[in-house]
This record gives sequence, C-alpha cells and structure tokens, in this order.
Amino acid sequence: MLSRTTLIASTFSLYFPHKPLRRSLPLAAPALRRLLSLPSLKLLSRFSTLSPLCSTSAAATAIEPCYLSCSLPEKKPLKVAVLLSGGVDSSVALRLLHAAGHSCTAFYLKIWFQEDFENFWTECPWEEDLRYAKAVCDQVDVPLEVVHLTDEYWNNVVSYIIDEYRYGRTPNPDVLCNTRIKFGAFVDAISGMAFDYIASGHYAMVVHPNSDNKDELSALRLSKDMVKDQTYFLSHLSQSQLKGLIFPLGCIEKEEVRQLAKIFGLPNQDRKDSQGICFLGKIKFSEFVARHIGEEEGLILEAETGDFLGNHRGFWFYTIGQRQGLRLPGGPWYVVEKDIENNVVFVSRNYFSVDKRRRQFRVGSLRFFSGSPPRITQLQCKVRHGPKLYNCDLAIQVDEDDGHEIGVVKLYEDDQGLAAGQFAAFYQESSCIGSGVILESWDDQGFPVCGKALEIAKMKDKSKLGKPVKIKVVEQSKQEEEAILHQ
Repeated sequence: MLSRTTLIASTFSLYFPHKPLRRSLPLAAPALRRLLSLPSLKLLSRFSTLSPLCSTSAAATAIEPCYLSCSLPEKKPLKVAVLLSGGVDSSVALRLLHAAGHSCTAFYLKIWFQEDFENFWTECPWEEDLRYAKAVCDQVDVPLEVVHLTDEYWNNVVSYIIDEYRYGRTPNPDVLCNTRIKFGAFVDAISGMAFDYIASGHYAMVVHPNSDNKDELSALRLSKDMVKDQTYFLSHLSQSQLKGLIFPLGCIEKEEVRQLAKIFGLPNQDRKDSQGICFLGKIKFSEFVARHIGEEEGLILEAETGDFLGNHRGFWFYTIGQRQGLRLPGGPWYVVEKDIENNVVFVSRNYFSVDKRRRQFRVGSLRFFSGSPPRITQLQCKVRHGPKLYNCDLAIQVDEDDGHEIGVVKLYEDDQGLAAGQFAAFYQESSCIGSGVILESWDDQGFPVCGKALEIAKMKDKSKLGKPVKIKVVEQSKQEEEAILHQ
C-alpha cells in the first residue's frame, strides 16, 4: 500500500497549487499530523467536498491498491466491457477498472419491458438511468453504447417467469437475468469486439488461474460485504461464463463504495440503490404479474380449520411464506400452501410452529462450476439472497422418470420459506460451487392442511360457502410476538 505521506502528498496535489507549504504557518504541522492519523479512505473522503484543480482522472493516483485488487491490476492493460446501469455500484466498478489502467467500454442494456410500462410515469425510468450512465462515462472519456435485447429478454426471462407463476412456482428473475441476459445474450452480442473480460457492479469475487495454469478452473467466492454479497444470483453461471468475468466490488464493502463514489465525484453518488427485480426498475411486482397473467378471484382458507377467510386475486400473486398483501385481521397470517388446480390459497397464523418447519427438500437443474457434483457432501447453502448460510448435507440421486440428477438437501436448521422455483446455492468454505432449482414438496414435507380445507378447495360451487367467517383475534404474549418478528 501507499504510505500515508505519499497518499496525502498525491491527494494534496489534486486540490492545491504546486507551491510548498510555508513553514511559518503554526497550524500546518498539527493539521498534517491529524491527517496522517486518519484511515486512508476517510482521509480521501475529507477531500471529496473540494473541487480538484486538475482532471478527475488524476484521482486514480490516490486510490490505494487494496481497492483495485479485484480489478486485475497485475494484468493490465486489458480490454474490458463494463455493464453500466446508471447506479452507484456499476459506476464505481467502471472507475476502479479505469484507475487500474484498463481500456474500458461501457454498455447499457435497454430492455423493452420498461417501455411497456412507460404510461405509469411522466418520464421513462430507463432514460434517467441512461443519462446518469452517460454522465459517469463523460467524466473519464469512456465510450458508452446501448445494446437492445428485446427478443432475448422476452424469450429467455419474461416468458419463463410467467409460465413458472402460472404453475404455482416462484422463479428468481435475477438469477435468470445474469445467466441468460447479462452474461449470456449480451456476451453473444459483443462477441466480435474481442474484449478480454466482462465486468459489472456485482458484489462477488472471481479468482482466475494465472497465465501458467489456464486449464485450471476459475472460482466464484463470497464478497467482502456479506450483507450485499450477490454470489447467490451468480450461482447458476457456467464455468465458461465465469472465466470471462471481473467484479471490481468483490473486495470492497458497500460503505466504502459510497465513499469512493464521492471521491470520484460521481454524478450519481447520492442515488438510492435499486430495490426492484432485474430490469423491472420502479415497477411493482404485482403490476408485472397482473399485466402478463391477469387476475382470477379465489378462496383464502385457514389451513388448520378450513374456515373461509376471504378472497384473493389469483394464486400466482402469492408465494410460500408471504405475509404482506393478505389483508386479513388478527394476524400475522402467512401463506403456507397453494392449490393450483382450484386457485385456493391456504394461510395460517402458526407458520413458525416447531412441528411445521422444514429441513429437507430436493433440487433439480443442478449446475456446478467444476462440471460435476462435489465429492464432499457436507456443505453450506443459501436458499435466498442474503447473508444467511445454512450447514447442510447434499446427496445426489438419479430421477427414475427422466434420468436427470436430483439433489437431496438436508439442512442442519429449520427454514420456513422454501418455495418451489427458487434457487438453492451451494458453498464450500468461501467459494460458491453451484446451484439448483428447489422442487415441489415431497415426502409430506409441506405444511399440513386439514382434510376439511382440502375438501372445500375442491368444491365446484363455492358460492355455497356464503360470507367469510369473522376472524377471532388471538392474543399473543410479548414473548411470542418478539419470536415471530425475529424469525
């Protein structure tokens, strides 16, 4: 790393004329001592409110090597295609690659889907994203190109999502976007441009073999920031896809990324992170489902009693473990099962009862970065995006019907939110080794629904049920309420 003195000197040169500090200034020495005592990144952030007297590219001289360690600075100069969304993360990733000495070209992926909902706003959200992306590129004279992937996105992502919801499963659009669009169709679209790597603002690490061992496999490893870690969304990539990727933010925590954005003077440094599904932007998920699948009224039944509690808009709006959107009094209520054929949603207030927790499930569509299942059966896994890692056992079996490999997963802890269609990502130490799609409940592992509820669900004339029952409010102790909130 750079010494504090070198770091301060290089930073001072950005903001002050090249004239020696007068030794007669009585406050100069103690002020410099205070600066020397600051952590490097905090030191740089103190200068971020000032305007440099030289070009912004000179700021790269003040960036410590530790922030460039995931940008492959030892392999420069490289020709890198950078996916730029207009957000802070991808913008900082671009600037780090630029600071590492690489030749960068930025690409913005424009998808039809956002245009399909443009009547919801006075201004299309993608236009704002593109303006920010262009402003970021203009700061360092990086070319920006727009890539249209309309047909590819519909055929490989949207149509699949719609079909999965129609079958009652809960797909993960972000995993599909990464596998089929960002590092699939996009890579094909620029294949003739001879880039060394594709880069993005994902929080993950890719460790590539050195030039002497090109036949060795690249590895996907957990990000330094475990809360923001996105290896779950990247877990279904192939080894060939992984070999062509760089993730500059894998070595950096989110707070540091925000500070680097200020140091670089990025125009989007204060922009909020996107919380939407990949390419949905500001569109609510319920709006996406309603537009493409429609609505169909169905029953909400209590799983334990069969009581008719109310109506819903269609089972495809709900996923197992869902709490919000049920609009039932006396809760909290949770979606515990769905009858797809009869459009019935079963709910319960006892979702977290000990006797109803699941530890075992199956996964299909297995894909491992090594090309085959791991020899070690004791692993860790994630069943959703987030920092939580479960210890688990993974056993590989062959499906008797189609001959495909099926993984049987046994968690060491209970989990309530296992939904068919979601991905389970597997880890060995700090490396993500692959993933599979969670299959439907089996061997009575689903939430128990009483016989009365099942009979009512099959009724042809549901008007005979009359009006919904008046729900009795169940008083809970403070200890029970806290237990539910902390699940």
